Amino acid sequence: MWSIIEAAGWPIWTIILASVVASTIVLERFYSLRAALIIPPNLLAQTLQEYRRAAVSQSMLAELRDHSPLGRLFAAGLRQFGNSREVMKEAIEDEGRVVAHLLERYLTMLGTIAAMAPLLGLLGTVIGMIEIFGSQAPGGTDPRALAHGISVALYNTAFGLIVAIPSMFFYRHFRARIDGLLVEMEAQAVHLLEAVHGERRGD
Repeated sequence: MWSIIEAAGWPIWTIILASVVASTIVLERFYSLRAALIIPPNLLAQTLQEYRRAAVSQSMLAELRDHSPLGRLFAAGLRQFGNSREVMKEAIEDEGRVVAHLLERYLTMLGTIAAMAPLLGLLGTVIGMIEIFGSQAPGGTDPRALAHGISVALYNTAFGLIVAIPSMFFYRHFRARIDGLLVEMEAQAVHLLEAVHGERRGD
């Protein structure tokens, strides 16, 4: 591997750095976007049970907000308890935008790496071509310089694509996963809203 890096020249280090950052983001997002962390099971039922037992309290809202992203939506809606359904729904939607922004953390960087890695590979290719042309001399061509220039060009192109393709794949995967999580959180928040207002009408 070290011989390949040496053959690829200094431009490969920019691609290696991009690959390290991309790998770190992918691992972090896999850990942070687990469904059990974002949408804990039975949280809706537990919240309704607590609401029916002791109504809405500041301690309940604080516990929900610190519990999970779904808990933040529940807390935002219940904080408007006593107001109209539309006010509660608007509060949930506002908090939902904040939660969506938090879930999309680092994805912009991952998408940037997916777009930039081929360009970094192209930069290495251009530098390799410059070395190839630089190896031309009136007395003939230096085979070693020619071979090095070709290695720089080809290795950087290949490594750029090797980094870009998985980065784009995981970027799309995480975007789709976040969209699915947001839809599920919205559905559970609406169920909470309907349950709270249904019971208020029953009172």
